[in-house]
Amino acid sequence: MTNNFITGFRLIGLQLAHPTTNQNGQSAIDCGHLWQKFETENIAGRLPEKIGDEIYAVYFDYEGDHTQPFSYFIGCKVPATTPVPAGLSSLQIATGNYVKYHAQGQMPNCMTDAWTAIWKSSLNRAYTYDFESYGEQSKDWSNAQVEIFVAVKP
Repeated sequence: MTNNFITGFRLIGLQLAHPTTNQNGQSAIDCGHLWQKFETENIAGRLPEKIGDEIYAVYFDYEGDHTQPFSYFIGCKVPATTPVPAGLSSLQIATGNYVKYHAQGQMPNCMTDAWTAIWKSSLNRAYTYDFESYGEQSKDWSNAQVEIFVAVKP
């Protein structure tokens, strides 16, 4: 876990059509379906101006803390001026202070374990934009490495 100041950036990708919740495992179902659509429709491959190969999964528009509904987005980093292709959405990640966690291990269990630790932590969370960065090291699902950035209050 390390503290980071991150300058805001823009993503283009898919947004979940409705808020989801961590209650009764609903977010795992909803977010899983959005990931399937992202992969099946090769969204990352359809973005001509993307910056890097990382895929970002973003939790935002929290209606309270992590027990309340929130919105979810999956996309790739692009320049601010990139036009949004038909059928896709854009999202601007806010500049701010983030605490970086590293999830490592078998997917999706390592992500569940990391988020459980975050929820139980005493972080002074901002509940603005929290995101996961999936790079090359996340592709081996038997030993994936994913960075998680949690927005915190200054």
